[in-house]
Amino acid sequence: MSYRPIVDYLPHRPPMVLLDHVVEAAETRIVCETTLRVDSPFCDGAAVPGWVGIEYMAQTIGVLAGWRALAEQLPVKIGFLVGTRHYQSHVPQFRVGDVLRITADEEMMSADKLSVMRCAVHDAAGKLLAEASLLVFQPDDLDAYLQQASTHRENALTLQ
Repeated sequence: MSYRPIVDYLPHRPPMVLLDHVVEAAETRIVCETTLRVDSPFCDGAAVPGWVGIEYMAQTIGVLAGWRALAEQLPVKIGFLVGTRHYQSHVPQFRVGDVLRITADEEMMSADKLSVMRCAVHDAAGKLLAEASLLVFQPDDLDAYLQQASTHRENALTLQ
């Protein structure tokens, strides 16, 4: 199956698009790849810190959301990384030239659109480099959500 360019699935724009292409997409699973280059975001010229794996995972989840939206002829929307459980990088850094394969599998989605995603980063040989469960949220109406969040924040500040 052929897929659109990665930027079609994300609300991000270069240089903050960290992924190169979609390998596989299904209703509850996405696989993306990226090849690390000297000019990759967060690269010091030789490597990218292992903690950046969280962002590779988050963008992969964003691609899944964008893929779903476009399949339904809806616009791609912004989502939020709410939390990370048990992020573990098995390597201190990802090196220039590495081909990273990032997977995200939806474990559950609540009625209010909170999703738990099991994610992993593997190298081209299949070696596990990083893993985590991410909690993500994509509001139906971003403006209404941000207005509600702002109101809650103002109320909390007033109570202090």
